[in-house]
Amino acid sequence: MSIHVEAIYDEPTFTLTYVVFDTASRDAVIIDPVRDYDPASGRVSFTHAQRVADYISAEKLKPHFVLETHAHADHLSGAPFFKEKYGSKVAIGARITDVQEVFKGFFELGDDFKTDGSQFDTLLGDGEVLSAGTLKVKTLHTPGHTPACATYLIEDMAFTGDALFMPDQGVGRCDFPKGDANALYASVHDKLYALPDNTRVFVGHDYQPNGRKLAFETTIGASKKENVQLTADLSKPEFVAKRQARDKTLAAPRLLFPSVQVNIDAGRLPPKSKNGGRFLKMPVREL
Repeated sequence: MSIHVEAIYDEPTFTLTYVVFDTASRDAVIIDPVRDYDPASGRVSFTHAQRVADYISAEKLKPHFVLETHAHADHLSGAPFFKEKYGSKVAIGARITDVQEVFKGFFELGDDFKTDGSQFDTLLGDGEVLSAGTLKVKTLHTPGHTPACATYLIEDMAFTGDALFMPDQGVGRCDFPKGDANALYASVHDKLYALPDNTRVFVGHDYQPNGRKLAFETTIGASKKENVQLTADLSKPEFVAKRQARDKTLAAPRLLFPSVQVNIDAGRLPPKSKNGGRFLKMPVREL
């Protein structure tokens, strides 16, 4: 089987969306699509998703699933666009229920909001293999950034979301609710670094440190040797101390609160209110 990976970059959110497909059967999956959102005006659109759809149409692909690596805190999910356009099912790691439970309380989402993951079509367990036509996708639970983070393995490729970035960028932050630097160490050091060194790694974001050009593919071997935050020879106590210290210096993502509210509901916008508008909740913190 010949597998092709197409990376489509969303510059405003530094997000990589991947279209992965079997070149013979044209069966495909879409990983981490984006819905455009302007917080100043409240406008949403599917401009980025349409770019992905244009590629799918040009290549005559059959997108069976949208795979979310986690409930993103920096962009709204574009999953509903592909569900409506192609009938693609939306899948996420089974521990999304932990994240839903946390944020249901935080945002006071009410009794109607379910925390059983039923907003998604498929909840994927650790080690579970998903069939998307001829494609086989193995899920590895890689919590730490969030409890629901998952890495997707397709043949010799690992799509790591926010667990593992390019070597000069490091790994994901762990200061979100139920984030855990100890868990992230286990996910990366003990789980991902146990994969063959020649495993190709496709990252969820690239912030282009030091102004370098966009990069989104590395290997497990390169990460073990060169990752600026977690090499294979770094101990857990050292990593946890450094990760926690760094997290204390980081600002909240620009789209944190809108993103989380939408993404724990599989990318759906809030229901219309009595006046026909849709409204997201934003906390106000008094000093």
